Amino acid sequence: MKAVVYKGPKEVAVEEVPDAKIERPTDVVVKITTTNICGSDLHMYEGRTDLQTGSVIGHENMGEVVEVGGGVERIRVGDHVSLPFNIGCGFCRNCEAGNTAFCLTVHPDPDMAGAAYGFAGMGPFAGGQAEYLRVPFADFNCLRLPEDASEKQNDYALVSDVFPTGWHATEMADLQPGESVVIYGGGAVGLMAAYSAILKSASLVMLVDREPDRLKLAKQMGAIPIDDSKGDSVNQILELTNGLGADKGCECVGYQCCNHHGQEQPNLTLNNLVASVRFTGKIGTVGIFLPHDPGADSEMHRQGRIAFDMGKFWFKGQKMGCGQANVKRYNRQLRDLIHRDVAKPSFIISHEMALADAPEGYRRFDAHEPGYTKILLKPAA
Repeated sequence: MKAVVYKGPKEVAVEEVPDAKIERPTDVVVKITTTNICGSDLHMYEGRTDLQTGSVIGHENMGEVVEVGGGVERIRVGDHVSLPFNIGCGFCRNCEAGNTAFCLTVHPDPDMAGAAYGFAGMGPFAGGQAEYLRVPFADFNCLRLPEDASEKQNDYALVSDVFPTGWHATEMADLQPGESVVIYGGGAVGLMAAYSAILKSASLVMLVDREPDRLKLAKQMGAIPIDDSKGDSVNQILELTNGLGADKGCECVGYQCCNHHGQEQPNLTLNNLVASVRFTGKIGTVGIFLPHDPGADSEMHRQGRIAFDMGKFWFKGQKMGCGQANVKRYNRQLRDLIHRDVAKPSFIISHEMALADAPEGYRRFDAHEPGYTKILLKPAA
């Protein structure tokens, strides 16, 4: 089968790789109909992780089940399914508690919790930027889609990661109806955090970024865009909140955040959030922070360490939640919001490409070319 393979920093290729196949009775094989290029894929693309050359990448996947293992009870051939990017077993302590991003079974390293498709450090599982994908523990990991799966495919394509991850940011921030929230980062996840806040009836949603396409989408959905290239973002937020700061905050950038000069400053958004959120406010952090960053500019940053304003954070009595989204905690209800026409997250999608065009898609997306906000790959195209 054809798949997108990591060749080294700034280089991916579409190559023939061994077919996905049933390896355990609880597996299924899915024919991928839509798979997405995620902002977190760019960390690997740029060589900022320890991803092995030759790895098949892609963790935002959906498709049609074409083969079923003998131990699968619920999922059937022909089912259209969305696949959470994090792989869970369904029966360990963390999965039973709903913390499926931290499954204790699926990763072969006993010192690790959690696994994902085609992602550095997240286990041996191939990614779904391919024609077919093996799905382990399929009864647990496959979310069946309703009869409008084809009609609303681009909406459901976002249920595997960015929509639930954006929702997770607002959940960790404990956002309540009528509250204000500031979101740092206007990529796909940040836009989905803002969209989730609007769906949850936040009274004021502010989104900080500097790319015109992202700010335009934020305004289009009803959020207030804050361009931090035109002035200090903290001051702009305080001005909009009568000097008090936002009730809640979401970090949706991660360790490659940059200052207004375009220079990387890994601690910038977290410290800006501490300054932007009111006393006793809460922050949800879903932007990726890794324990190892081989491309960082200092030894401290290479070890995944940053200088955090702990004194101000403590003095303000704030709370913070962090970590990957437990997709299965949210994906069923988000699917139903789409099915009932309450949510239509596909407004962030800018491009659909054939699998063969993935290298061009990566290049353009990584270069932040105008208009490239979210790319879907269609392996059947």
